[in-house]
Parts: sequence; structure tokens; C-alpha cells
Amino acid sequence: MPECPRCHQTINFQAVNCPHCNLVLKAYGHPGIPLHRATGDQSLCNTCTYHADDTCNFPQRPNARECTLYQDQSQPLIVETRPATGKGFTPQSIQLWIRRNMGWLVLLGLVVLSFLLSLH
Repeated sequence: MPECPRCHQTINFQAVNCPHCNLVLKAYGHPGIPLHRATGDQSLCNTCTYHADDTCNFPQRPNARECTLYQDQSQPLIVETRPATGKGFTPQSIQLWIRRNMGWLVLLGLVVLSFLLSLH
């Protein structure tokens, strides 16, 4: 379980505020988004990926001490990969389609089976 950055007490990962010191842990109005805080005297912007590539539009930039979009430069950036669209079918895209539509395929199989049994 995570701990509070201020009082270092163990807290529930879904907690919006620390139950011990009442520190705000999640973004106001968005309890599912973690609120990153700077430690020490430096701002978060000094180590943020979005500040380094100049794509940050946060109003408190470059002196932000709290941010919901902070991405540490030293951590690998997770990029979601999807199959290219419009480039034909790949075995992976077909397997993904089958998994997504398994219920419909089973239902179609039962209809075809019942139709074949009714013909005999």
C-alpha cells in the first residue's frame, strides 16, 4: 500500500485525502488522477518529459510544484501500440477480432448448426 508523502503513514491507494494529515493526494474534481508533488526546492518541471520536449501547456510552468500530467524523464514512456488500420489483416488483428466477438461467433455457430440439423 502507498504512503502519504507528508506524514509517511500507510494509506489506501484510492484515498483522495490522507486520513492522518488531510493532505490532498488526488487531483481536485478528478479522484482517479494522481497528484504529483515536488520534493525539495526544485519544481516538477525540471524533470518532466513534457517540459523537456516543450509540449507542456500547464499555466504554472516552469515553476509547478504540483501536477497531474507529470511524466518523469528517467522513467520509460509507455506507448500503446495498436495494429495499423487500413493496411490489411494481420494474424494478430484477426485474433483480437475473434476474442472481441466470441459471443457472436458462438451464437452464429449455434444458428448454423440448428439450420443444418433441420435440413436432415
